[in-house]
Amino acid sequence: MRNIHLLLTITISVLLVACTSKEEQAERPNILFCIADDQSYPHAGAYGCDWVKTPSFDRIAEQGMLFTRAYTPVAKCCPSRSCIVTGRNNWQLEAAANHVCFFPAKFKTYAEVLEEHGYFTGHTVKGWAPGIALTEMGEKRNMVGPAFNEMKTDPPTEFISGVDYAANFEAFLDARPEGKPFCFWAGSIEPHRGYEYRSGVTKGGKHLSDIDEVPAYWPDVDTVRNDMLDYAFEVEYWDSHVGRMVKALEERGLLENTIVIATSDHGMPFPRVKGMPNQIANRVPLAIMWPGQIEGGVLMEDFVSFADFAPTFLDVAGVGFEESGMHEMEGSSLVPLLTGKPGAKGREIMIFGKERTDVGRPDDVGYPSRGIFDGKFVYIYNFHPERWWAGNPETGYLDTDASPTKSYILNDRRSKGSSWYWDQSFGKHPAEELYSIQEDPYQLKNLAKDAAYAETKQSLHTRLFDELKAEGDPRMFGKGDQFDKYPYSSETNRDFYNRFMAGEKIHAGWVNLSDIETEKLD
Repeated sequence: MRNIHLLLTITISVLLVACTSKEEQAERPNILFCIADDQSYPHAGAYGCDWVKTPSFDRIAEQGMLFTRAYTPVAKCCPSRSCIVTGRNNWQLEAAANHVCFFPAKFKTYAEVLEEHGYFTGHTVKGWAPGIALTEMGEKRNMVGPAFNEMKTDPPTEFISGVDYAANFEAFLDARPEGKPFCFWAGSIEPHRGYEYRSGVTKGGKHLSDIDEVPAYWPDVDTVRNDMLDYAFEVEYWDSHVGRMVKALEERGLLENTIVIATSDHGMPFPRVKGMPNQIANRVPLAIMWPGQIEGGVLMEDFVSFADFAPTFLDVAGVGFEESGMHEMEGSSLVPLLTGKPGAKGREIMIFGKERTDVGRPDDVGYPSRGIFDGKFVYIYNFHPERWWAGNPETGYLDTDASPTKSYILNDRRSKGSSWYWDQSFGKHPAEELYSIQEDPYQLKNLAKDAAYAETKQSLHTRLFDELKAEGDPRMFGKGDQFDKYPYSSETNRDFYNRFMAGEKIHAGWVNLSDIETEKLD
């Protein structure tokens, strides 16, 4: 009898522990991370943009927090996403500072850590990409969880993904083990290029006059306005899937315990934006909803960085930074800011930078640059101003995606012999740049040589370099050339320039053959 009582006691204790563990897991918040591919700030209705309709993003902002100064440290897909998953700046990530890289096995991702701590993880379509990520044993890593891509749909244009993002999120929810909290990365490929030309007008019901202002560094012509509306059409398509995912959470009774994040990896795929080292390219839309934790309709004007996402997700899940193995993250948890903790503040400044964000320069070198924005002035330091900003002309300016806008600007220069618009998007930049954002929001007037701003320039230069030294940036210690020596993970990209100039028949699919300059430019 004594043994029976002991057995019953042990059995009941085990069951109680199991139930408690299950309840604790269920109480931990779920995470839904929705990331557009190449959507700029402020292209969402919540920011007052009328020509891009985003009711789903707007709802998240209305019922949560809308950020006006959210930035990625680097405006290119792969390195930007590396910052998200690791909580570190790109210059702290070795090979992962570059586009199309071999991701270092030494850096863990927040999704891998959450999976280790009981979370069910997954993603659809574009997660961490493009590149190759392997363990030290050579096995493929699920950087943001296993893929859920089986559910398909009939897209409105040939360039929009045929994968049904929202349906795959529901498939993920169906597969979730009972009681497990989840972390899902919903990654679109919209509004990444290409676009169906004039789809914004013919399929989106838009009009060229809907656009209130064309950025001053592009010509205000029908070609450009159509291009912008085609971009808007794809932003809106993705937004519709975000809405369906939030609705699925509601219908399953999961929304109340889910933090929902809607953002983009960097700015729009147009000249002078995507891939370029300036605060316009690095600024992104961001809205976060967390029922019961964030009061609705909060406007956050403090700086926040993509490096803050990973520590935020670990904090939400109750995973200590030391035990996570990610304790060297540069970012800070946004939870105090989101929950309105007294005295909680964001960053005072935003630092951004660039290394090799595409191909097209001799010997596979990049365009190393660092910048700082304090809310009033942007200071940028270009380490190799002799290099072409957007990639070499003779290979097609490969750091800027093909587009009607790009072609228009290139043809404008060719027809006239020179072009102010070409200078802004493709010409070389000096070693130092300084812009007053309040007076010059498009960063067109470089004040770096203006004696009236000498003190401001020196102050920002010192602060930028001091911060980078503290973060261990190799560029600060004479070791920056290592970024140019990391190999591409794609055979097509390796030694692209030298092979192309030697006559090899290779072509980068993201530019038009007409983008390639046949005359030598200085």
